Amino acid sequence: MADSPVMGEYFVILALENGVQVIGLTRGPETKFHHAEKLDRGEVMIAQFTDHTSAIKVRGKAVLYTKHGVVRTDDLGSGGPTAGR
Repeated sequence: MADSPVMGEYFVILALENGVQVIGLTRGPETKFHHAEKLDRGEVMIAQFTDHTSAIKVRGKAVLYTKHGVVRTDDLGSGGPTAGR
C-alpha cells in the first residue's frame, strides 16, 4: 500500500466559517470515523491520506485545495459543489 499514488498526498482545507468539521475515515473492511477537527473561519488545515486514513469528510463552508483542483463546499446553487482550477 505504501507504493500507492494516493498515499502521502497532501491537500489543504480553508474554513470559510466557524465550526467547520474535518473528519478522517479509516481504511479497511469497515469504514469508521477515527479523527475529527473543528476549524474556525480563516483557519487552514494541511492533511494527507495515510495507511490509516482513506477518506476525509468536511462539514461546513470550506475550500479544499488539491492537486486535482479546487472544491468549494458552499457553492450549491448549481446543483453541487464546484471543481476547477
